[in-house]
Amino acid sequence: MTTSPPIAEGDVLWRPSTAQVEASRLAGFQRWLAATHGLHFDDYAALWRWSVADIDGFWRAVWDHFDVQADGAPEPVLGTRTMPGADWFPNARLNYAEHVFRHASAERPALLLRAEGEPVQALPWAQLQRDTAAFAARLRALGVVAGDRVASYLPNRAETVVAFLACASLGAVWSSCAPDMGAGVVLDRLRQIEPVLLLATDSTRYHGRVHDRRAVVDELLRALPSVRCVVHVPGPLAAADDAAAAPAWRDRLAWQAAIADEAPLRFERLPFSHPLWIVYSSGTTALPKAMVHGHGGIVLTHLKTLALQHDLREGDRLLFLGGTGWIVWNLLVGGLLVGATIALYDGNPAWPDGQAVWRFIDEQGITLFGCGAAFLVNAMKDGLRPRDLAPMARLRALNATGSPLPVEAYRWVYDAVKPDLWLASISGGTDVASGFVACAPSLPVTAGEIQCAELGVAAQAFDEAGRPVLDAVGELVITEPMPSMPLYFWNDPGGSRYRESYFATFPGVWRHGDWIRITPRGGAIIYGRSDATINRHGIRMGTAELYRAVEALPEVLDSLVVDLEYLGRESYMPLFVVLREGVVLDA
Repeated sequence: MTTSPPIAEGDVLWRPSTAQVEASRLAGFQRWLAATHGLHFDDYAALWRWSVADIDGFWRAVWDHFDVQADGAPEPVLGTRTMPGADWFPNARLNYAEHVFRHASAERPALLLRAEGEPVQALPWAQLQRDTAAFAARLRALGVVAGDRVASYLPNRAETVVAFLACASLGAVWSSCAPDMGAGVVLDRLRQIEPVLLLATDSTRYHGRVHDRRAVVDELLRALPSVRCVVHVPGPLAAADDAAAAPAWRDRLAWQAAIADEAPLRFERLPFSHPLWIVYSSGTTALPKAMVHGHGGIVLTHLKTLALQHDLREGDRLLFLGGTGWIVWNLLVGGLLVGATIALYDGNPAWPDGQAVWRFIDEQGITLFGCGAAFLVNAMKDGLRPRDLAPMARLRALNATGSPLPVEAYRWVYDAVKPDLWLASISGGTDVASGFVACAPSLPVTAGEIQCAELGVAAQAFDEAGRPVLDAVGELVITEPMPSMPLYFWNDPGGSRYRESYFATFPGVWRHGDWIRITPRGGAIIYGRSDATINRHGIRMGTAELYRAVEALPEVLDSLVVDLEYLGRESYMPLFVVLREGVVLDA
């Protein structure tokens, strides 16, 4: 066995070939800009500068290039250009679900379904369309109308995607909580939005165990009087026990009954800023922020992000690990907007063994795999070498998000997963349902560094005085509006919490709450949350700096540090660690 040479932050680990760059959707967009608008750019940096200097021109180009279908006119692009309060495409009406089903195909599946203990299944586009239409018709029959909130307490299954698309087709507002969340966490979210309908499962399976969720759903229903109907999506308990197939939930409708009657699929074209879904902040310091995104902003942003930044192509297969309460699930479903097949992975990706998800990637021909950075770090610490198990011949790109990806993990991916792979560390947020700094198929991969700011995202680092800084750590800010910024917070009369969350520090400029360094190459390094900075006797430390040091120890799988000095007591900062099995914590 040979040992890979050490690498350092800033080392170039991979470069796309000329052929790879030319075959990318980003290159196709640039050729289209040259042919239709006479716009020529020498490199990605020049294209990005234009995209944030002429945001009207850039987003109208995205609209035209992807042939967005709408009633009304796409002018003006921006009715109002203020932040907050930007008014995008005020004269246009469109529908998210309509843009998904433009890509219906008989040649490839819409969904790949993998659940613990079950064989992998493929759901054809025709079945997705049929079930979506049937459920949308049922929603109408139940009196659900545009603007009503529909909540989900479902795992990563086909029924969840069907229900979301049905809601989008008629203008109902979707909101999802993962069934591993407890009742209190869910109620902190759903009480704010008062859903009229709840989709719920009786049970889930994770790491080989069945988890009963019936009592949690009972508690939700007692606390949510707005719910007029519960649609029961059966879980593994219902399959094994007839009694579980009919929980004693009020106004219960079985899923199969809800989609029994065929109907034509109809799309309500809605104002560009009509709510599509409500997503939530973590709620660690206060009631979770209920962020509202619009149909148009998500359609445009996900077309741009998935096609141009991630190079997701028609016929590709996208797998992004994440529960239905994490924003990456919304991005995963967005893969349907660009004609990709999306893979729903329900359960523990490391069950029945650590190689399970890598086998799935190989067997199902996944082309783009996304996961939390911690998943890759844990695989590295477990000594896994997926390339020794399977070639993963179709795998073209790997995305990591959720936390900074350490340099050692970059080396592990190229050594143990695949040497010819586009490894992209990306950073965005629930707040915008996409990335701020992410990736581009024309750029090299540099160890420890995110490749670039996304097109149309005027990302900068600001010092405390609100001045842009280069190659120095500052606050991540966005200086121009983006279509997927929240329309508003649902539970925020007058918008005061919205303004305080993003615009109180630098008026008219979005402050995201991350420490970032923009490198001279145009890349970025994230250092953790600026609003979670530890102030130790007046010395500020980023949490990412601490985790990087602690988790460099092979014995430590995960860690959490909590600074209690803010309580006004003598400084106390406990460190919690998850150790490798069989390891004892000692000096």
